[in-house]
Amino acid sequence: MILLGLLLQTTATLTLDFSKPGVRVSPTLYGLMTEEINYSYDGGLYGELVRNRAFLDDAQRPAHWTAVGDKSSVSLERTGPTAARPVALRVGGGVANDGYWGIPVKPRSTYRLSVWAKTDGRGPISASIESENGATVYAKADLEGADGTWRNLTATLKTSRDVPTTAAARLVLRTGTARTLWLSQVSLFPPTFNGRRNGNRIDLVEKLLDMRPKFLRFPGGNYLEGNTLQDKFPWRDTLGPIEGRPGHKSPWGYRSTDGMGLLEFLLWCEEIKSKPVLAVYAGYALNGDVIKPGTLLRPFVQDALDEIEYVIGGPETKWGAQRIKDGHPKPFPLECVEVGNEDGFDKTGSYEGRFVQFYDAIKAKYPKLRVISTTGGKDWLGQKFPLTQRKPDLVDEHYYSEAWDMMALATKYDDYDRSGPKVFVGEWAAFDTVAPWVGGARTGPTSNLRCAIADAAFLTGVERNSDIVAMSCYAPLFVNVNPGGRQWAINLIGYDALNSFGAPSYYAQTMFGQNIGDRTVATTLTGVPEQRSGDRKLPGLFASATRDTRNGTLFVKVVNALPTSQELAFDLKGAQIASDGTLTVLTGDPKDVNTLAEPAKIAPQTTKLNGLSSSFRRTFPANSVSVLRLRTK
Repeated sequence: MILLGLLLQTTATLTLDFSKPGVRVSPTLYGLMTEEINYSYDGGLYGELVRNRAFLDDAQRPAHWTAVGDKSSVSLERTGPTAARPVALRVGGGVANDGYWGIPVKPRSTYRLSVWAKTDGRGPISASIESENGATVYAKADLEGADGTWRNLTATLKTSRDVPTTAAARLVLRTGTARTLWLSQVSLFPPTFNGRRNGNRIDLVEKLLDMRPKFLRFPGGNYLEGNTLQDKFPWRDTLGPIEGRPGHKSPWGYRSTDGMGLLEFLLWCEEIKSKPVLAVYAGYALNGDVIKPGTLLRPFVQDALDEIEYVIGGPETKWGAQRIKDGHPKPFPLECVEVGNEDGFDKTGSYEGRFVQFYDAIKAKYPKLRVISTTGGKDWLGQKFPLTQRKPDLVDEHYYSEAWDMMALATKYDDYDRSGPKVFVGEWAAFDTVAPWVGGARTGPTSNLRCAIADAAFLTGVERNSDIVAMSCYAPLFVNVNPGGRQWAINLIGYDALNSFGAPSYYAQTMFGQNIGDRTVATTLTGVPEQRSGDRKLPGLFASATRDTRNGTLFVKVVNALPTSQELAFDLKGAQIASDGTLTVLTGDPKDVNTLAEPAKIAPQTTKLNGLSSSFRRTFPANSVSVLRLRTK
């Protein structure tokens, strides 16, 4: 635990100087980072409810599928219809799928069922969503047209107004008049955001929209690289109908269906009104294997160029035409491409050569794209890996830091070299006591208020220095909170099959994302009490300010990391403000967390302010993140 030593209680002063224009705030300062970890997509954002829908999760048994009825039987066969679907589930009688920790049932909901099946006779296959013991049927329908040929059969299941809301349910398929049923894929989707087919879970998209992210970095993260060279994100195999996607091994201990494919990532960007930041595979695997620069790397460079072409290519290009065929005529607004992920872990020192090869090829074909390196900045996870042969447009820096150290990073960019590349803080998060890659299921699954305060303190420094920090995003984004659902201890948004909640850090970042201008305002804090941990000292208050030059709105962020309330005198030099405004505050016990049972235990509260002038005072609660929204004249 951090012990705090305080000076005598005094009134600190925050001076805001409008006498000269501040730096331009990066229009992409706050965004999102995502990868398949903690069942972020399968069992999370991606709407699919059937777990192990293609029977590929376990070669020895049909994981998450069980026989229904005393005389029923199930077994795996290597008799699937295609190379992408080589396995079939042979069913005699009935079979049930338990979903991702249950099948969510809600009143007045419509579910789309799609089954690739054949039978040894004719007649319908019955489908139902039932209670776990089969005693209650919540919705049912028949799949018509089954016979001895593999066919895609579809049906709609609808719940009535009086069904309970529960995740203690399963999907059941029964053979009907036929004796034997073979399945190669079973897919069940609930209502999705905007009704998109193969789409996303509504409540999770809505939470992201509230953050107002300006970009989405995808597909990873370690998920981009994979444990071996063969396990990289296979973007080509993620295109087209889901029955043509074989899936692949994830580095986080479970198989990915690749239902969240390249096009789905891009459509997700559209849904949350964000620009894509595409990370391309650069020849490094997590086990340390590397494709060295030169001839062997050329196919990987071409693979990246093809992937970019899919995103922004015109109809005259091969992959642009494929995107159009897949249903999206317009190119996506791609501006940034990241070459690899965390290549500072490459002990062979090959990244500079690999980066040069990718950089030159990308710039030659797409000169307007900004290319991001994963090393080469002033600091990367405490190590220095300078790049000398090419100057990247941005350098990706990552920080997973204990809360105290994260607060110390609030001044990191104050004296950062402005002559080099811009900075992309592509992964960052504060943790409390146990490092998230060590804690696993022993801590978390989401951050507490102390972490949120440290995160917000860090963001005040990011915001003040947004002339050099062009982009930032927290990681990881999602976590399924069920037992066995998480591999990383500290995450931003938690959920089960039915409900979701934001961590205190989620609310802190939402407050920052919703309240930001286009120019910084110079801020100076004086008379600030110190917080102490042993012989270490940090200020107890942190602040930043930005102004919207179009309408004069002033956004002031104040973080009080002290265990006591703190009065702050505001002194605005060179500007007058309206007498009214708003104050949004996030506060509570620093150890408090949000949960499914108490999703808003730590949540922001907004009040109106009156009687304001260019000099005023305000007391900020202990352990708080606050945003003042004022109007300059």
